[in-house]
Order: sequence, then structure tokens, then C-alpha cells
Amino acid sequence: RTGVAAMGASTSARTRLIEIVRARSFSMGAETKLVSGRTSNFYFNMKPTMLDAEGAHLIAQLILEMLDGANVDLIGGLEMGAVPLATATAAASYVKGQPIQAFFVRKQAKEHGAKKLVEGLAPGETLAGKRVVIVEDVTTTGGSAMKAIEVAKAEGAVIDRVITVVDRLEGAAEAFKVAGVAFAALLTVADFR
Repeated sequence: RTGVAAMGASTSARTRLIEIVRARSFSMGAETKLVSGRTSNFYFNMKPTMLDAEGAHLIAQLILEMLDGANVDLIGGLEMGAVPLATATAAASYVKGQPIQAFFVRKQAKEHGAKKLVEGLAPGETLAGKRVVIVEDVTTTGGSAMKAIEVAKAEGAVIDRVITVVDRLEGAAEAFKVAGVAFAALLTVADFR
């Protein structure tokens, strides 16, 4: 699909994703402490949307549309939020005939086994020289994605961009700009207010 047809598909997919997030993953009311340390009276728990069949499909579709024409090798990010996003996108990319492999970054290395921070690569594979997209479920300040970026860069990856499902519009875009990393959001908090 190109032009108007693709835009129409994107618009309807985005509209439907907003409906699913609103029903399954968005709540307002009580003050909640966020991973960033901030507090808020609205909260996104994206796992019910990311693990919903239609939600996962729509997220993967929209991410792949953002990556159309991009030369990327892998998609991943910090556990736990990035795991279902990267997995759904990798599966959808295969069906589309343009496979992008998935990986994830552990918050800390396991105490046993290979003791790796980066998971999902076959024996002998590394991120060295690979073009990588970092994904995140909800972005506030960008801290979680920045941790994944640091680990991926330390492994030799080239960061193509960061894509989040929901940007809370609380400074992440500016942080990524300062870091020289392209950033895009499928949705923003403005879609839910």
C-alpha cells in the first residue's frame, strides 16, 4: 500500500489501538509512582494491550510502518516492556517478508549461565555493527530506553532510533534529541485526555 491507502490503514490502526489501550491499559485517579520516580494521576500499564492479540498486531503493524524503508537488523530494548513489542514486531516482519530479529536487554546480568545482558542472539552472534531499533512501551523521561541504548552501544550496535508505544510528553523527546537519537511515538498522552 502506498499514499492515501497506507495512510488510511495507519489512521484506522492507530484509532483502534487507542481504543484498546483506553479499555485495557489506561487508568486515571489515584496518584501512582512511575518508574522514572515521578508521580502521576494517570497511568499506562501496557502489558494487557501488548499481550492482547489485536493490540500486539496493531503495535507491530504501526512500528513496521514507521520502519518502512529503514535499514535495520534488530529490534529490542529493556526487559520487560520491550520483550512483547520486539517479539510481535519480529514475527510481523517475517510475515511481511522483511525479517527484523528481536533481542532484549536484561536490567542486570543473570548470576548463572552465560551471564549476558543482551539476550536473543544465537551463539557467536553479537550486536557489533548491527543497526538497532530500541522499543519501549511507555516513555516518560526516556531512562529505560537510554539504559538499553547504553548496553547496545557497548556491544557495538548502531542505534537507528527509539520507538515508543505511548509518550507521556514529559521530557523524553528532548533527552533523546540531546543524545542524538531519533525518537518517535505511536501514541501520546494527548490521545487519552
